[in-house]
Amino acid sequence: MNEIVLLDGGMGQELIARSSQPASPLWSAKILLDEPELVAAVHRDYIDAGATVLTLNSYAVTPQRLAAQGSEELFERLQAQACEIVTRARDESGRDVAIAGCLPPLVASYHPEVSPSDEAALAAYRRIVAAQAEHVDLFLGETLASTAEASAAARAALESDLPVWISLTITDDDSITLRNGEPLAEAVAALRELGIDARLLNCSRPEAITAAWDVFAASGGVTGAYANGFTSIDGLKPGGTVDALEARRDLSPEAYADFAMGWVGHGASIVGGCCEVGPSHIRHLRERLEAAGHTVVRPSSR
Repeated sequence: MNEIVLLDGGMGQELIARSSQPASPLWSAKILLDEPELVAAVHRDYIDAGATVLTLNSYAVTPQRLAAQGSEELFERLQAQACEIVTRARDESGRDVAIAGCLPPLVASYHPEVSPSDEAALAAYRRIVAAQAEHVDLFLGETLASTAEASAAARAALESDLPVWISLTITDDDSITLRNGEPLAEAVAALRELGIDARLLNCSRPEAITAAWDVFAASGGVTGAYANGFTSIDGLKPGGTVDALEARRDLSPEAYADFAMGWVGHGASIVGGCCEVGPSHIRHLRERLEAAGHTVVRPSSR
């Protein structure tokens, strides 16, 4: 049987569910300042559920997102806070859990048309990498919706000499394309040329990931996936808030694990969850993996 790395699940939706504050365009970033104990609690819940990788709660902490809200001066403070919270949660648990740096879309999820130029994107990702590199075990570029966006994140992360995983988000209509319409196969080829350590699919419907898997995995290498649990992402516009999106009612921990076990059966060695996939899903997925004879492990270093 295989060794499988188990990622954590979604952070932002968990924070919305637990917070007394209304969602804002800087949702997960604002909570770092106002309710850091909630961020720590979510990290601990994923550790307890059996995840072997925790991702920084810095998805909204990009220079572009902060500047749009008149808060760019908070960049270093928020990045440091995210690193401190996850490190403390890991250390207090006594578990052998890796920490992933977060390289998200710089402006908005699912909308690569509003992304900055290649040069500006590379500069922003380099700034994020510099803020996180001393505190993380690997870099995870996630929910990247165009080859240009993914390549900029990968290039910046590769300069750190840490393992680099890049995760693409694809359309939910089974067209096997990125959110900007590029064929998935072309994006995979571009990432392969960069020499990253693993490629993944995330923040798409699990059905779409399953439909795209043969194309995605055809060229070999280390692959993985972590889907979202939204009914649709159409309601989220640039600058909007994630509470505009609705959670699926049919994606129970058991149902989600069925999808993830299917990806593992077709070669995935990294699985986890994205938005609306919470600690109970990750706990059940770990149980399913172990029951099937897989060994759940921490990712190795280069």
